[in-house]
Amino acid sequence: MKILACYSNKGGVGKTATSVNLAYASALKGRRTLLCDLDPQGASGFYYRVKPSKKLKGKSFFKDVECFTRAIRGSDFDNLDLVPANLTYRDFDIFLSRMKNSRSRLKKALRAVDSDYDVIILDCPPNISLLSENVFKVADKIIVPVIPTTLSVRTLEQLYTFFGKNKYQRKKLIPFFSMVQKSKNLHKETMVSLRGQYKNILESSIPFSTEIEKMGVHRAPVLTYAGTKSVGNAYIKIWKDIEKRAKIG
Repeated sequence: MKILACYSNKGGVGKTATSVNLAYASALKGRRTLLCDLDPQGASGFYYRVKPSKKLKGKSFFKDVECFTRAIRGSDFDNLDLVPANLTYRDFDIFLSRMKNSRSRLKKALRAVDSDYDVIILDCPPNISLLSENVFKVADKIIVPVIPTTLSVRTLEQLYTFFGKNKYQRKKLIPFFSMVQKSKNLHKETMVSLRGQYKNILESSIPFSTEIEKMGVHRAPVLTYAGTKSVGNAYIKIWKDIEKRAKIG
């Protein structure tokens, strides 16, 4: 089983759209896939039309194996299940701070389903916290959407600095460019500059597209209604690159 986290310490970079579409791309390949939403906004579940469990909250997420497994919901698509988030997830850091081995609790929770899935994708909230440090430890690879603009680049630099200072494995990080507008000189110049600075940025990127914005209307992954368009092909390319980097067999 491989655990992939879609994470950014900046909001609004296309993190959830990436999680939703990569989970679908994984399932399309016949891999048993679990999309686990850790963001209390619960957008992943909304896109898949799946309601969260009201009982999976607080410390039960990390300590009650039976409650966690009962909260798993099937989707409308083969090979793809979800653990949707609810608003109580906003208190995860409070509960984690009261637990022993607080930075390893997520690993223990996911261990309950490690034989049931080939791939687990974590949709993470945009902050650096005890929960995100759990993610940094448990994930095999951390997929980081980066809009090629000044603030998004700054947060990527902050993330690499944080990993270095706290001795997390920087090689886990897989940045890629999101919401790219190649008509903008700033985007083109930033992409060239960052690729010179960080050699592991994926060659594939996701363009800015109204089709992604329409996910909220369709309540479905882009690949289900715009799979043959450029943005659909982009998600497929991103997934193929991640398969290679994460060595997903």
